[in-house]
Amino acid sequence: MFIFVILTLIVLGLYAYKQLNLNPKFKVGQEVDNLNGVPVYFNGNIGNVDGRNLTKDGYNLGLKYQCVEFVKRYYYQELNHKMPNSYGHAKDFFNPNVNDGNINKQRRLIQYTNPSKSKPKINDLVVYSGTVMNKYGHVSIISQVTEEEIEIIQQNPGPFGNSRAKYDLVKEKGKWQIKNDRILGWLRKEANH
Repeated sequence: MFIFVILTLIVLGLYAYKQLNLNPKFKVGQEVDNLNGVPVYFNGNIGNVDGRNLTKDGYNLGLKYQCVEFVKRYYYQELNHKMPNSYGHAKDFFNPNVNDGNINKQRRLIQYTNPSKSKPKINDLVVYSGTVMNKYGHVSIISQVTEEEIEIIQQNPGPFGNSRAKYDLVKEKGKWQIKNDRILGWLRKEANH
C-alpha cells in the first residue's frame, strides 16, 4: 500500500510539473520576449498545450505555446518559409540520415550536424535531443553569434526557464561545435527559398 501511495504521488507530481502553471509571475500566452518583432509566449509548464495555431491559409504552426510553434511561426512570418512536413516533435526536425550540409527535405532547410564544417548563423534553427523529462526534444533559434558563443531564443523552456540562453562555440579540426551535448545540429534556410 505504501509503495502505491508513493508511486501515485510521483505520477501526480510529474503531471503537475508538465501541465500546471507553477510560475504565477506570468500567464500562459503572455509575451515574454521577441525576435525581430515575432513574439515568444509563456507556456507555463513544458507539457501544456493551448490549442493548435494555424495560419489563415491553413498551414500548421504547431501547438500553442510549444517550442515548435515559435520557431515555425518565426520562419513563416520573418523568413517567409513553410516546411513541407508541418508536423513532428522538436527532435524530429533533425534527420539523422541527412549528411552535414545537405538538404533536409522534410523541412526544406539545409541541415548541419553538431559539429559541422559550417559555422552557425543568426536565424538558424537549433535542434535538441529528448530527455527523460521531455522525450520530444526542443528547438530554438540562434539570435546572436560571435567567434566564441551563440545566443538562442526559445519558447517553452519550462515555467522558470529563460527565453534566452548562451552556449560556447568552438572550432576544432576545421569544425564548429556548439558545446551542449543535447544539440543534434542546426537547420538553415537557403537564400533562394
